[in-house]
Amino acid sequence: MCHRPMHGPTTALDAPTETGPKRMTRGRHRQGLARLPGEACYLCRVPELPEVERGARILAAAAIGRTLAAARVLHPAYRRRLPDDHAARLAGRAIVAVARRGKHQLATIDDGSTLEIHFRMSGEWLVGRAADQLPRFARVVLDFTDGTRAVLSDSRALGTARLHPPDAVALPALGPEPLGPAFTADALGAALERRRTAIKAALLDQRVVAGIGNIYAAEALWLARIDPRTPAAALGPARRTRLVRAIRAVLRRAQRAASSAAPDGGPDDGRENGPDSWRVYDRDGRPCRRCRARIRRITQGGRSTYYCPRCQR
Repeated sequence: MCHRPMHGPTTALDAPTETGPKRMTRGRHRQGLARLPGEACYLCRVPELPEVERGARILAAAAIGRTLAAARVLHPAYRRRLPDDHAARLAGRAIVAVARRGKHQLATIDDGSTLEIHFRMSGEWLVGRAADQLPRFARVVLDFTDGTRAVLSDSRALGTARLHPPDAVALPALGPEPLGPAFTADALGAALERRRTAIKAALLDQRVVAGIGNIYAAEALWLARIDPRTPAAALGPARRTRLVRAIRAVLRRAQRAASSAAPDGGPDDGRENGPDSWRVYDRDGRPCRRCRARIRRITQGGRSTYYCPRCQR
């Protein structure tokens, strides 16, 4: 992978509107770290675009406008991409902007370098005071000179952190942002025209569309009434149009649920979180919300796929 300027749109995030971190009060957060709105969603599923967007907003609120006192890497898996000498370069610097591209979080440093974070399977940001006890799964710690702290917690230690030099962010090839203007039925058709794989698997390829994962791919295909086993190249213009609209609708619904989360991240926060909220994902054997047929589960590419055999064609 060569170093090159990053192409394609990113989602830029605003500077923080709060002056300090919130304090948590219960559960596993008795370590003195904040339980931020929607935080519990990281515990139950792999972060996809809406969850990564929320994570990027948490980082922006915690970091923008503050100076780094130190950055520490606490796990050897993370040191492969962010060795200690790279982390040491962040001391005395400031994060001036945070953006999201696909599932990547990009924190711009005031010297022009970029700290890239990828949650992978189980990453999340926890925010608290620098004097607080570190959480059990702390992997990267950002301490700020005002006494606050942002901790990248990752139970599986599969995430990554990298510091890119100025003007040389090296991301893998990524497709268009699904909520951006470049993601159209024609663009999707061009990306799928020679793909023999099933449409569900194609949607998980970040080169086709950036940020979609297993859950929202299944949800979008259900909304578009498309069988997930359909060969990707076989989708005609009408079904591609339905699918683009469904992807946008599913992601916007998830983002609305995250933005309306209760301040304490409690159980009544309205998150997209589990079979009681999802239309098809993880509803094996339950009635379809549209036609009442029983939802089926199959395996595609080693991952669970849920669909309605009656109304998804």
